[in-house]
Amino acid sequence: MDSRNEIREFLVSRRARITPQRAGLPAYGGNRRVPGLRREEVALLAGVSVDYYTRLERGNATGVSDSVLEALAAALQLDEAERAHLFDLARAAGSRPRARRRPARQQVRPSVRRILDAITDVPAIVQNRRLDILAANRLGRALFSELYLDPARPPNFARFAFLSPNATRFYADWEKAAHDTVALLRSQAGRDPGNRGLHDLVGELSTRSEAFRTLWATHNVRLHRSGVKRFHHPVVGLLELDYEALDVAADAGLTLYAYGPHPGSASEDALNLLASWSATLDETATADAAREA
Repeated sequence: MDSRNEIREFLVSRRARITPQRAGLPAYGGNRRVPGLRREEVALLAGVSVDYYTRLERGNATGVSDSVLEALAAALQLDEAERAHLFDLARAAGSRPRARRRPARQQVRPSVRRILDAITDVPAIVQNRRLDILAANRLGRALFSELYLDPARPPNFARFAFLSPNATRFYADWEKAAHDTVALLRSQAGRDPGNRGLHDLVGELSTRSEAFRTLWATHNVRLHRSGVKRFHHPVVGLLELDYEALDVAADAGLTLYAYGPHPGSASEDALNLLASWSATLDETATADAAREA
């Protein structure tokens, strides 16, 4: 992922979606060659010269100030995730290119695992920004059991969403899940463009999934802090769960996600059934291990 190319394509995609009317500008003439704002219109709204904005859109972000980026974010009507992404891209494009590196293998510390295991009433997992599940409590592993079918590598939400035939059934709204998954990977790619593990994952998905390639080209980004997820679990059926994201402050890039149902809902009953099912599996596995011993 070339940082200069990334900022160029991101800026082009953002200005293409804003009409002059939406930006509060008069639209002269009926024939416009671009679907959204022209470069000179973005420059006018941001209070910079056309030459300066053109240089930035071509990927030359050397020396660009935070105030200019803030003005561009306002001109292009960027949301919080898009604004953060613009700053990440500008920082990467304005610095000397670095060789891609394979980051050290991320591990979940024993104290964090103990906290996970202490959460017994709701599913909980620890995830990295590449969307690997690095640890899960018993209910978390039961909820995402289909992601654990390949024992050769860690369960990964992006690989499951785009490469598993079970994904369109597991996600109650697969299209939304797919859009969100790609947007999360895009955000991380801007934040850490030299991450070889992330680069390899994007390359694999781009090669094997047309749907992924199409969504990747939109340059959409998003934050993933809280909300509602809807799953069709193969054992207990529909689950509608609120989720909250809690960053593991001592381990950069790791986030703990917990999923809970509304009290008294059908999803609460389904989650209780899932807990019984997972407990039965644990008992069976323990008995099998005892027999083998």
